[in-house]
Amino acid sequence: MDNEQVGLYTLDEALESLGFGKFQAFVLAYAGLGWFAEAMEIMILSFIGQAVKSEWGLSSSQESLLSTIVFAGMVIGAYGWGTISDTYGRRTGFLTISIVTSGAGFLSTFSPNYLSLVVLRGFVGFGLGGTSVFLSWFLEFVPTSSRGMWMIVFSTFWTFGSIFEATLVWIVMAKLNWRWVLALSSVPSFALLFLYGVAPESPRYLCMKGRTGDALRILEKIASVNGTKLPAGVLISGRSTDKAEESTPSEDRIPLLPSLSKSRMQSNLGLSSFFMLFSSKLIKTTALLWVLLFGDSFSYYGIILLTSKLSSGESGCFPTIQSSGYLLGDSLYVNAFITSIAELPGLFLSALLVDRVGRKQTMSIMFGLAFIFLLPLLTRQSAVLTTCLLFGARMNAMATFTVASIYAPELYPTSVRTTGAGVASAVGRIGGMVCPLVSVALVNACHQTEAVAIYLAVIVVSLVCIQLFPYDTKGRELSDTAS
Repeated sequence: MDNEQVGLYTLDEALESLGFGKFQAFVLAYAGLGWFAEAMEIMILSFIGQAVKSEWGLSSSQESLLSTIVFAGMVIGAYGWGTISDTYGRRTGFLTISIVTSGAGFLSTFSPNYLSLVVLRGFVGFGLGGTSVFLSWFLEFVPTSSRGMWMIVFSTFWTFGSIFEATLVWIVMAKLNWRWVLALSSVPSFALLFLYGVAPESPRYLCMKGRTGDALRILEKIASVNGTKLPAGVLISGRSTDKAEESTPSEDRIPLLPSLSKSRMQSNLGLSSFFMLFSSKLIKTTALLWVLLFGDSFSYYGIILLTSKLSSGESGCFPTIQSSGYLLGDSLYVNAFITSIAELPGLFLSALLVDRVGRKQTMSIMFGLAFIFLLPLLTRQSAVLTTCLLFGARMNAMATFTVASIYAPELYPTSVRTTGAGVASAVGRIGGMVCPLVSVALVNACHQTEAVAIYLAVIVVSLVCIQLFPYDTKGRELSDTAS
């Protein structure tokens, strides 16, 4: 009550007052386009490998490398883009991300040989490693009360990107070739560049850097577009609990609290923000997130690759799917399309749960269901039942992956949010790097049972990890410091 008398309000209170309106809808569309683009580039990995292998006479290990190199690039990029975004701004981060991804993606269309294709796809992966910046950027515009639901809505862009890519490949590969697929899949990244000029900077990032005036101008623009009003008084940085610690009017008008300014100066150094992740207050969060996102990535991408390897109509031992020209067979495209559609009910269910039961409980429920759907695949099943089981497994794996991706940036303070979420995402991508070795190598070598058993074990470890997180972020304001 005393805080209201002196006319102070925080960024979280401002966002609650402004609500979710047309301005946030644009931010959602732009950030979502970044995830739409990533989904398309990742889904390519399920389709072009066999076509390239047939054209250039590649070995199975060379085929797998086309997937692994993308995830390797993502590991490097996730740390680099997060640091750039925390140091120079969210807009600078996704501008450079879009340039690298669109350029390398389009140039890979003209690859004259296998080596050049591997190098360029590695650069595409490097660019894709920064897509967590789009998530963190959107997160910082959303009111606390509805943050979970809107982050799930944001994640549907990934699902629609997957569905669109499966449809695109189904149409294009039959009539043209894999080069056209690569070219058309780079279009969303070019669209990000085209729309970059109208994308605003994050007001939370601006407050963190002491640019409260710039943050206020963006909030005023949000109010104008949404047809709402800001709270009366002066915008300050920090959580609502920080305001009770401020006593004089002169202190109230300081853009950043004195205790925060020093940490902001230190965060200008990329290595400083990285090492903050291992401070006594953040190291447990960092370690648990790394294990969780590794498990999420390993299981989610593994299920996608299992779909392509089991699409021949058998669920036991079978030779590598043979192709004729560039057409891999309708069964692959149909199954990929069906299992991509599976993500929609998973996202819908997680949207219902995430702001009601919380992040931890939602992830536990969805991971448990994924385990149940994968369990029958330890033995041979019919083609129809295999597709149905993969449908259910992917539905729940995607939901868990989505909630974990939301949970990660919520756990970190603003000063290291994109660095922390980016590095955690990078570790998760290692799971994406090694899962092709499981899905492709083990299944092709007649070891489906062993492959599925590994996925089940990873899910169990992830479930244990979820229970060890100290708190849930449901209904909590985003923090600006590690305290």
